[in-house]
Amino acid sequence: MASVSIQINEDQFLDPRWRLSNLYWITDKQGRKVKFEPNTAQLKFMDELHSLNIILKARQLGFTTFCCLVYLDAAVFTPNTRAGVIAHKLDDAKVIFRDKIKFPYDNLDEGIRNAVATKQDSADTLTLANNSSIRVSTSMRSGTLQYLHISEFGKICAMYPEKAREIVTGALNAVAPGQFVVIESTAEGQEGDFYNMTQKAIEQASNGSPLTDMDYKFHFFPWYQDAQYRLNPSGVVFTDEDLRYFDKLATQGVEVDAWQMAWYVKKEQTQGGDMKREFPSTPEEAFEQALEGAYFSVEMAAAYKQGRVGGFPVDVRYPVNTFWDLGRNDLNAIWLHQFISGFHRFVGYYENSGEWIGHYIDWLNEWKKERAVQFGEHYLPHDGDRQSIWIPDGTLSVMSKLNFRPKVVERATSEIQQINQARPFFSRCQFDEAGCSSGLSRLKQFRKEWDDLRGVWKDKSRHDINSHGAKAFMTFTASGFREDDMSLKQVERDRHREKFQSRDTGEDSWLTY
Repeated sequence: MASVSIQINEDQFLDPRWRLSNLYWITDKQGRKVKFEPNTAQLKFMDELHSLNIILKARQLGFTTFCCLVYLDAAVFTPNTRAGVIAHKLDDAKVIFRDKIKFPYDNLDEGIRNAVATKQDSADTLTLANNSSIRVSTSMRSGTLQYLHISEFGKICAMYPEKAREIVTGALNAVAPGQFVVIESTAEGQEGDFYNMTQKAIEQASNGSPLTDMDYKFHFFPWYQDAQYRLNPSGVVFTDEDLRYFDKLATQGVEVDAWQMAWYVKKEQTQGGDMKREFPSTPEEAFEQALEGAYFSVEMAAAYKQGRVGGFPVDVRYPVNTFWDLGRNDLNAIWLHQFISGFHRFVGYYENSGEWIGHYIDWLNEWKKERAVQFGEHYLPHDGDRQSIWIPDGTLSVMSKLNFRPKVVERATSEIQQINQARPFFSRCQFDEAGCSSGLSRLKQFRKEWDDLRGVWKDKSRHDINSHGAKAFMTFTASGFREDDMSLKQVERDRHREKFQSRDTGEDSWLTY
């Protein structure tokens, strides 16, 4: 493919920044051929580069395009360069190679292409006459690389945990010490290598610790730093919830104008529960949001936006109910709940594994004693009266002997019915963020199972560490809990009864039901 030759003086030719802004052509979002010019985020990234880089970002900021052009430039102008790009799906790898490597190379100045011609041009690899090559794939274990870019690593960790482990142990170890690595992604929940690596990099940045060639530098690029995310506010309605959100950002040092606010509000109307993951304002909120494929993403996003997640501590005037999901080798999960002024307030959450049922009753009694509250009802899932090796007499029998008298809840016949039954309840739920932090994480990350073969979400949940907390919550939504406040008089009567029993028996009244 021929192109018009350009005049280049020697100083410009030796400057990679000049080459990046003047030699390469790409296709823009409208499909037009345009000369590549680094945007604000890309220029900022260039100024702050480290050997190992990890980027948490909003969508559509072009970091994969930028890194592909940097790697292509290095391959063209530096002999014996090896560069690799990892995408999270094979189809994405093909598109990246075609649009972000092959197209820019084919549209280089003809004189440059003649000087560094292609030696191999396959579906995923470009090898040049100067013995440089650049490859795009879903994994990259063999060989030594000087440049590696991993696109949407958060999604890889969420959908393909085994592939993520292979990347960490294989591809990252294939990069020569002191060379160039960029890991970029939107957030995908609070699990996996991307989350762990990002948190470590954030902590190191906060501490001001010097970076070695084996430390990742954290880069954050929020939506509001990009000039394209603006909209004329005329006709855009800002709700009280919207204004509270922007006021909260202002207290965190994030100031946005009316045009930016308008864009955010309209974009959120289409993104829903995915907004803060795809277009985060702060690193913290990016990881707060439910990940892709999560069942309760919309409901949890609404709870945060409407201020129903925050400071909702236990109120000693009301009884505390518990809702369980049973497990021993798996997690045993318990939500602690009060019904107050028309809202279901969740004031605590506890989970553990490998423990006898008495452990959880002891924990609950201690929790009750510390807070000077009374218990209401206890609800177990449909298998709550099962017999097993670890409870030969059945759960109900053992709990009854420990002065707990739970009710067994019959859930809907199918899991999707249980999930759909749970969704409407969220609008009337409040969550104490301090007491329920682990439980909130479970609800946000309870998700569908990914079908690696077909590349789609399955119509069933992924059985992992998050499913038990979510199913304990679904014990609540299936319980038919009576939504009437226990009177203060009843609570006082219960307390007097326990005090009387304590004087009579000499036992600690807080250990009785």
